[in-house]
Amino acid sequence: MIVLPLLGAAILLLGGRRTDRWGHLLGVAMSVASFAVAVAAFFELLGRDPGQRRLGIALYEFIPGVADMGLLIDPLSISFALLITGVGSLIHIYSIGYMAHDTERRRFFSYLNLFIAAMLLLVLSDNYVGLFIGWEGVGLASYLLIGFWQFKPSAAVAAKKAFVVNRVGDFGLLIAMFTIWSTFGTFAFADLPEKVGTASQGTMTAIGLLLLLGACGKSAQLPLQSWLLDAMEGPTPVSALIHAATMVTAGVYLVVRSGLFFEAAPTAQLVVTIVGVATLLAGAIIGCAKDDIKKGLAGSTMSQIGYMMLAAGLGPTGYAFAIAHLITHGFFKANMFLGAGSVMHGMNDEVDMRRYGGLFPVMKVTAITFIIGYLAIIGFPLLSGYFTKDGIIEAAMHHSPVLGWLAVLGAGITGFYMSRMVFMTFFGKRRWADDAHPHESPSVMTVPLIILSIGSIVLGAFLILDNRFMQFLAPAVGLPAELPAFHPFSVPGLATLALVAVGAAFAWFRYGAAEVSPVAPRGSFVTTFARRDLYGDALNEALFMRPGQWLTRIAVFFDNRGVDGLVNGLAAAIGGTSGRLRRVQTGYVRSYALSILFGAAVVVGALLYVGNM
Repeated sequence: MIVLPLLGAAILLLGGRRTDRWGHLLGVAMSVASFAVAVAAFFELLGRDPGQRRLGIALYEFIPGVADMGLLIDPLSISFALLITGVGSLIHIYSIGYMAHDTERRRFFSYLNLFIAAMLLLVLSDNYVGLFIGWEGVGLASYLLIGFWQFKPSAAVAAKKAFVVNRVGDFGLLIAMFTIWSTFGTFAFADLPEKVGTASQGTMTAIGLLLLLGACGKSAQLPLQSWLLDAMEGPTPVSALIHAATMVTAGVYLVVRSGLFFEAAPTAQLVVTIVGVATLLAGAIIGCAKDDIKKGLAGSTMSQIGYMMLAAGLGPTGYAFAIAHLITHGFFKANMFLGAGSVMHGMNDEVDMRRYGGLFPVMKVTAITFIIGYLAIIGFPLLSGYFTKDGIIEAAMHHSPVLGWLAVLGAGITGFYMSRMVFMTFFGKRRWADDAHPHESPSVMTVPLIILSIGSIVLGAFLILDNRFMQFLAPAVGLPAELPAFHPFSVPGLATLALVAVGAAFAWFRYGAAEVSPVAPRGSFVTTFARRDLYGDALNEALFMRPGQWLTRIAVFFDNRGVDGLVNGLAAAIGGTSGRLRRVQTGYVRSYALSILFGAAVVVGALLYVGNM
């Protein structure tokens, strides 16, 4: 599974220009072949008894006496592998059309293959060391792809920002790993359950919080969310891959895979739920004020990953809902990102929704598939999001009514900003530029949209009803004491639907029935707050960048005036002294003889003086 896309990346990178004509086809073939291997592994697991659904593959001794390199195929890892390779393959296919005119298409596909390989290593490793190698590989691939169009300063800056912010989270993960090793003497997932009880409550809480810091970096959760919206500077298929199948899902995987630490540390578990709720509301608020279609979807990703984090913090009750929503989100979010790319493809790469409008008649396939994804994400009855997100809300409500009702509020805001996006893009008055000639994308781009939209319709019910997915995941993450039942007419469920309907109706009156200005109005301070990403960048600048600049200036001053001043002063003193002594060297023998005579007289005089004492 991992070797195939990694081999594809190596061939395309090392082959250089010689692979330009067929490189994109090799990239697609390697991703599809990896998906086929994942499907085979999935059916291999299904053929086993539930208690035996765990396949370990030892590869080699990586760090003698510390960690072996091996793979773990269990219900949790294979669920991620199917999502990564399945949705990733559709994004590869779509990219053939989207990147058709890019002169560096071969390099683009090599990076896509590298991204898939790194993410597979992350989720299939049987210990934290292998996971961390894949974790860093994902960071490298995201840096390369976000900054793929490096000739754009904004893309280069966005790539660096994503890389730097993620290093903060990676520091937390590294410290957590060191603590795990020093406490338990192992990095292997299989060895940890029997040793967890030997650690103190404080140690378990520290490990949980450090793991959460790592998860916040990769999954763009508060307070490490600032990189995600800037990452939209990369090509649209990159945005789809990051948001749907790879990078931002890594943090959720880490929390669920490390569930035993959080279950033993209620404080850390509570912090996970708080971070999840805060982020789902923050992402939704940001999405309300974005006119850039990709940044609006990025805010949506923040919010939906927040729902997953909330569920992951609920323990065994929420694990299955978190991963189920992650899988369904992978389909409808990839569907919408690729749909946004299709709109951009037909609109001269325009991203401002205020310059869209009325695109439904001229881009029907794109519009219909996008609307299906939209209905799924807002939780329209019987679509995927209805089952998975409402399942999270109900589980949160049983755990804490405060968390549950905040999640309901987030669903209502989602109904507004996602409806706003659909109305501004596909309906209303046409606000196109004079040189825009919107048209439907080629079938190599629309067929993946159709497949993803089908998953957006049926996948949620398949996973959630009869607790099918919860029982499948049980060997990896355990079962709750009481299996939950899906209640479509529960009070939280009805309240969620009502708020979503209100949000959608408000969006219609503001952006569907009313005329949309091609230029964004100034708006209230709340609008400005959301447009500036809740001042996340300003906060980071005030707390970290500016103090860092002053620290740097002090260090430079100390280096120039202190270290260099001392060294330069000593050198100047020696140079000045030597310059003066140089004048004594006249080159005349008589002068040297006189000096020797004078020196000898001084020595003799000194000896006589000492001898008479």
